[in-house]
Amino acid sequence: MTSPLNRTRSRRATSSIAVRVTHTVLGGLMALGWLLLPVARPGDGRPPEWQGKGQAVEEVSAASGQRGGTSADDLVLPVAAVLVAGSLAAYASVRRTRRARTRTTPGRAVPGTVPLAELDRLAGQSLVGTDDCVRTSAEELDSAAALFGPEAVEPYAEAMEFARAELAVAFRLWQRSDDIAPDDEEARRLTLEEIRARCAEAGRRLDAEAPGFDLLRALERDTPAALASAEARFRKLTGRTPATRTTLAGLHERCAPSVYLPVAGHVEQAKDRLVFATTHLNRARQALDRTEAARAVACLRAAEGAIGQADVLLAGVDRLAGELVVAEDRLPAALARADACLARARTVPAGAVGGALSGRVAHTASVVADVRRSAADGPYDPLDALRRVLRATAALVGTPALARDEEDGPFLRDEALVPARGAVTSADDFVTTHRAVVGVGARALLAEARRRLAGSPLTVADVQRADVLAREARQLAERDVRTYGNPYAGPEADGVGGAVLGGILCGGPVPEGAPAADGGPRPDGDPVDPVGDGSPAREERPVANGGPAPGAASSGSASGDGVSGGRTSGDGASRTAAADSLGVASFGGPRTRYRRAAAVPAAVRTGSATPPPGP
Repeated sequence: MTSPLNRTRSRRATSSIAVRVTHTVLGGLMALGWLLLPVARPGDGRPPEWQGKGQAVEEVSAASGQRGGTSADDLVLPVAAVLVAGSLAAYASVRRTRRARTRTTPGRAVPGTVPLAELDRLAGQSLVGTDDCVRTSAEELDSAAALFGPEAVEPYAEAMEFARAELAVAFRLWQRSDDIAPDDEEARRLTLEEIRARCAEAGRRLDAEAPGFDLLRALERDTPAALASAEARFRKLTGRTPATRTTLAGLHERCAPSVYLPVAGHVEQAKDRLVFATTHLNRARQALDRTEAARAVACLRAAEGAIGQADVLLAGVDRLAGELVVAEDRLPAALARADACLARARTVPAGAVGGALSGRVAHTASVVADVRRSAADGPYDPLDALRRVLRATAALVGTPALARDEEDGPFLRDEALVPARGAVTSADDFVTTHRAVVGVGARALLAEARRRLAGSPLTVADVQRADVLAREARQLAERDVRTYGNPYAGPEADGVGGAVLGGILCGGPVPEGAPAADGGPRPDGDPVDPVGDGSPAREERPVANGGPAPGAASSGSASGDGVSGGRTSGDGASRTAAADSLGVASFGGPRTRYRRAAAVPAAVRTGSATPPPGP
């Protein structure tokens, strides 16, 4: 698939060649006409025998004043040719200068070219912003499909698939860019530009479908029905919370700490999202009673986003409990397979192989014994135990000297899918609920893990590599969140900090013509170019791995509000004040994603009122 960047470059190159050829032909015709002018000029009517005779010529010249000198008419064409040639040269020079100022394609560095380090940062921001747009759009698209059916949302599902495909290729290019030689600046620059071009195309497609999607949902017209649906989901999740807390307590009692630590805070974070949801559901209901349709819709969308993330957090605990049961059931079969492979390996004559097989036999036997001992002694991690046994067995089976069983590969692949899929889903859930501060590094690893699991044919090596990448992505994402700090500080506990952390709210709706808050393309579709005017389009908050500032403010946002101007303040009042007229995430690309805004009452901003009870 040819990228939009390459297609644009080809058209420009063809246009430039045509202009140069036209200039050359025009110049040649002018020169030829100038040379042939004396031959083509009509004679003076004298007989041929008079020509060449000196005295007659002198008499005629004296009488006419035109022979033996140069008339003014002879200078008209040369002067005109010089003026035309000079004009064409000046025009070509202006075009070259203009291209040099805005050039971002590989080639010799010229003034105005985006530095490679800056281009790398912008490409990372484009990936993060586009990934957030895709996540938010997919969430709202699922809600619409549940209400209206798959056929009604088919055009928007196609737009989603297009955006996902472009984003997947962009993440793959980002991974490949790490393998480019450090001194090959042109190749790296070209790769980063294609990443930005693909992200821009994905964003444009989602932006183009946003108006039609709004017509489909018709929230302004059907707000009561949508509000009732959201309230029903809220009550269902509220009823699930105690059971999920009990499940988490059971994991704490019967499993090793490595099992429940990844979901230890899920119930509290889900409660935080539900507090935010109940507050905005009540505000939506109040705005609806006052016939404030736009405000009611914005508050409703904020509540829907919080309800969706609370569902993700609670489901993560229940899913982990189910995965542990599956791992416990499959561990005995994996240990039996490992024993069979060990027995087969020990039948190979010692002189037939080198030290590789004997070393792997010893390692596999040690892992099997350690896992059996851990399972018998007390609380352990079934997923990690299954992962270790399968990895050691796969290494043993992969020894060339060992006769392979045809069933070993499929068995190991299918069993390894249990921990691998769990790791990918866990990392994806963490990015979803902390998307405002998770940078491009974690997202790129997660995208590569997904690509590995989607491979065909799927091998044991692919599954195990996806497992490793997903766990690394989770660790990197957790580090990003620790770098950002604690968003839940504050006496009022209104859930705004968690909503900003989860990307439900942004520091302000993106105004027309302003750069997108997530570092993506401008509303007109052109990539953000901070070099054009010599300064960044907006102040960026330093966040790990090039991620966007959580709730990064657009040019219309107030600075120093604790969200848009810097790290979240420990003062709860300052943090909540930032939520006044925050953008609410919706289906769409960088230009339309935060097209709605939800205001926060002054009583809640100052902490003088507690959130109203749930619906």
